[in-house]
Amino acid sequence: MSTHNALEIPRTAREVRLTEQLEGELTLDHFGIVQTPVPQPNVGEVLVRTDYLSLAAAYADLMRPGCQLPVPPFLAGERLGGGAVGTVVRSASDKLAVGDLVHSMSGWSEYSAGPAETYAKLPAGLFPSPAYFLSQGPTAYYGMADIARAGEGDVVFVSGAAGGVGSLAGQIARCRGAARVIGSTGSKEKIDYLVDELGYDAAFDYHDGPVVERLRELAPNGINVFFDNVGGEQFEAAVQTAAPHARFALCGALAGQIGGGRAAHPRLDLMRAITRHLEIRPFACYHTPEQVSAWYEHFAQWHGEGRFVFPHTTLDGGLARAPEGMLALLNGRYRGNVAVRITSG
Repeated sequence: MSTHNALEIPRTAREVRLTEQLEGELTLDHFGIVQTPVPQPNVGEVLVRTDYLSLAAAYADLMRPGCQLPVPPFLAGERLGGGAVGTVVRSASDKLAVGDLVHSMSGWSEYSAGPAETYAKLPAGLFPSPAYFLSQGPTAYYGMADIARAGEGDVVFVSGAAGGVGSLAGQIARCRGAARVIGSTGSKEKIDYLVDELGYDAAFDYHDGPVVERLRELAPNGINVFFDNVGGEQFEAAVQTAAPHARFALCGALAGQIGGGRAAHPRLDLMRAITRHLEIRPFACYHTPEQVSAWYEHFAQWHGEGRFVFPHTTLDGGLARAPEGMLALLNGRYRGNVAVRITSG
């Protein structure tokens, strides 16, 4: 058990709290930055300096009252949660030592403390930057590999393909042997990005006419796998263009989250689903250590082989950058995964 203070630690640090539950559009007024005492670890606990903080569209859902996601919601007056990677700076546990790199769900704060078992030790040197551990890869991998079971010869359609999950899901399908990977996105710039940088075989702007027509053009024999981050019209179009025994992995519903209205409640053509023997599986979960480990293993292998691009944006400016970064993320300003660099230490 070590209580050695190897790094300089301030007496106070900042954290971001939710000022009120989100009812309409998210604004900077929903975020409050407060100064708090740096906590001291009790027996069996560690103090961790946050180095990188993740941002994700799902955080907006967790701010809303009545959120149905199977994770603890963000409550008014409390620190915002979310994934973080940091460095142990004090330890009162024999499970973690000062200097260990760890992942946790400690959220939007410069320092956090808690039981050592709530911090997962990360392998040093596995990736070029600790920010790689904050990818949405476990979700993308679990959905594409375990839920949709994408594999050799499949024609795969990913909606919301330029986002944090979609930008990884399509590449995962390709690495697992898919014959053709198609993505939808919201601009010509992002189409070029998907095809030229991420290796999608084709992509289209969902604003450019009926989605079902684009899918029939790009997948004339139907799609075998649909990884859905959007819902709405794109879900309905996927049902219409599905090949027999197609597998749907329903990960998100951005059309409803952002557009509202009927987009949040797409119609399911039951007869089409029945006659095509469609397998439709929604999923949302805390990722198990086994799921996270499977992602790290494949991510490191594919990235090391030069077969996988990690699309990400790292925002500098410390914790104060997180609120504006969250708004920009929801407005589609970034491609891929987004993290905030909290410290340069």
